[in-house]
Amino acid sequence: MLTFEIADVWAKINQIEQSCEEAFNLKAPHLAPKDPNRDIDLLHPKYHPPKKGFSTIEGQARMLHDLASIELQAMELGVRTLAEYPEAPQGFKEELVAVTVSEAQHLRMCLEGIEKLGFKWGDWPVHAALWYAVAPEDTLLDRILIVHRYLEGSGLDAGDTLIRRLEGTSGKETIQKIVKQINFEEIGHVEFGSRWYREICRQDKIDPTVDFPKRMDDLRHRLPKRVEPINRILRGKAGFTDEEIQYYESLRLDFINPLSAITQKS
Repeated sequence: MLTFEIADVWAKINQIEQSCEEAFNLKAPHLAPKDPNRDIDLLHPKYHPPKKGFSTIEGQARMLHDLASIELQAMELGVRTLAEYPEAPQGFKEELVAVTVSEAQHLRMCLEGIEKLGFKWGDWPVHAALWYAVAPEDTLLDRILIVHRYLEGSGLDAGDTLIRRLEGTSGKETIQKIVKQINFEEIGHVEFGSRWYREICRQDKIDPTVDFPKRMDDLRHRLPKRVEPINRILRGKAGFTDEEIQYYESLRLDFINPLSAITQKS
């Protein structure tokens, strides 16, 4: 059984290597279900309860719970890509397995951190916005761009913001350590996407400098809105060009002020 078909979060983690191997060896696409399986409430974010500040233990636990949900979806999306694109290059799939297992380790860190703070997985509902950002009709380049270069790339920006917000709180030595390790390792996950995006473009005789803005324009309507300031340093380490970073900065401004973006285009 593949990870996204399992409900129990700890079973998902403990069976991740077996799940990756099963997905890796598929000869035909195995389409994922519309909704990932969960052992806790899966709700649209607008139905989630209000959050407490990071100055409180509950606020810190809630932040880790939200981060755990993101790492869970990242892990599941890794298996989903392996399952839905059996024709992907062998090297890409081998590296994706390593990235996916790493996401499972991040999830474990978050869950253990939540428990150390006196809370548990399921004390709050979760969303599946990352899961819903991809679609069965995606090409492999679409999927790489969405998951590794947009969603995980945005995670670099958000993680850096979280680290700074935790300064001066009781979570500086504990929670911040978890977030720092995850954010550092996510650089490699995003770089994996940057590198393979360009390599597959090369194999398919596609110019990535032309393809990137066009493909992003086609996909942006179904991507979760991200408004954290773009971290140019981390993005550069993760393989983004100056032009790509500028595109994301412009996209962020469009998300913040959509009416202004419409006016500029008219």
